[in-house]
Amino acid sequence: MEKLVLVIHVLAAVGVIGLVLLQHGKGADMGASFGSGASGSLFGVSGSSNFMSHATAGFVAVFFATSLTLAYMAGNKADGGSVVKAHAAQTVDAEKAKAANVDANKPEVPATEVVPK
Repeated sequence: MEKLVLVIHVLAAVGVIGLVLLQHGKGADMGASFGSGASGSLFGVSGSSNFMSHATAGFVAVFFATSLTLAYMAGNKADGGSVVKAHAAQTVDAEKAKAANVDANKPEVPATEVVPK
């Protein structure tokens, strides 16, 4: 489920980026008055701003919802998701492994028989 939400999140982010880059800024009308001629394009004079702004708002809403969903999922994992707890658990495990290796690495002194002369 988390991977599906993550894919939707990335697609919404790419959609927001693309739509923001396609929109004209507020100063773009100044260039049209000097002969740029881009004001009457595919969506008409004012149709592009209306469609693009609604589409951008939709992608932003999806992005916001998936952001909250991913944050909720990350906070409610079974392990708790705490960095401090994970570090403490690793430290305890490392200390246990170190203690086990110290005992295991002790050389065994073979029992030698003392032969009387």
